[in-house]
Amino acid sequence: MRLLLTSDTHLPVRAKLLPDQLLAELPRADVVFHAGDWVDEATLDLFSRHSRRLVGVYGNNDGPGLRARLPEVARADLGGLRFGVVHETGPAQGREARCAARFPELDVLVFGHSHIPWDTTAATGLRLLNPGSPTDRRRQPHCTYLTATVADGTLTEVNLHRLPPR
Repeated sequence: MRLLLTSDTHLPVRAKLLPDQLLAELPRADVVFHAGDWVDEATLDLFSRHSRRLVGVYGNNDGPGLRARLPEVARADLGGLRFGVVHETGPAQGREARCAARFPELDVLVFGHSHIPWDTTAATGLRLLNPGSPTDRRRQPHCTYLTATVADGTLTEVNLHRLPPR
């Protein structure tokens, strides 16, 4: 099962369009995760139209329309793994322990907000993944997103994709 993970698209505030490379990945993925800060309902509609399955949440920059359509926390059981999605997890220091305590039932937590790619594992085994942002690199050298594979109850081939400068 092929996964696409993204967050913090911030359209049309930080960028006018999504990168072509990310758009091309949408129909290739079996499941698309979006960890919030869509900003524009049209972006949610685009993801919904071009994704086989979309698991998304709202972020702190998402208004009432998006909050009415998306949960704060989403969960999905995929290929023997229990996934969760949330926008914000708080400061980097102590993140693993804090998230493991908040989500003891999960195997993988996808989050956003910081625009900083993140891939760590808590002492409990919870894998934490932040795909960064495909449109707003902030203090990072590149805009980014993640892909991964689920096979036989294992998350494999977690790859950070760097997007070309716009």
